[in-house]
Amino acid sequence: MNTIPLQPVPSQTLQVVLSNQSCILSVYQSPGGLFMDILVNDAPIKLGAICQNLNRIVRKLYLGFVGDFVWLDTSGAGGDPYYSGLGSQFQLIYLTAAEANDR
Repeated sequence: MNTIPLQPVPSQTLQVVLSNQSCILSVYQSPGGLFMDILVNDAPIKLGAICQNLNRIVRKLYLGFVGDFVWLDTSGAGGDPYYSGLGSQFQLIYLTAAEANDR
């Protein structure tokens, strides 16, 4: 498991390499919740995915992404992520393919 470093701001985009995949991750707050987009090599894998505590983001192998993401509320309260707690209370965790398949 790898924690993706995020800042407590309403909208951010970062580039990371995960399992040899060149990824662009966009995380943004809207009135309906926190959402994220995942692109690999500039191709969309998942767009407008709702971010919820312990709910995996990608979930489908046919999308072509190696691994998955999950949000974790480190306070133990089980709340869904909100931008002001990003990087502290709310962590974005990357799961490798082996970790994602170990359900």
